[in-house]
Amino acid sequence: MHLALPGGPELWICGALLILIFGGRKLPELARAMGSSITQFKKGMKEEPEELEQGSSPRPPQPPDPS
Repeated sequence: MHLALPGGPELWICGALLILIFGGRKLPELARAMGSSITQFKKGMKEEPEELEQGSSPRPPQPPDPS
């Protein structure tokens, strides 16, 4: 079974459906939010290996002081 990537007509149909569902004014806002989410995700993925190399691990909770 061979799956093909969507071509031009399929992308046009998806674009038209997005405009019908969200409206023309909302699409740039959604695209901007998606872009910033991807940027934050990549930044987080880049920071995680640095934290592992430094050996920073969360401290276990301290028991309350009995006094």
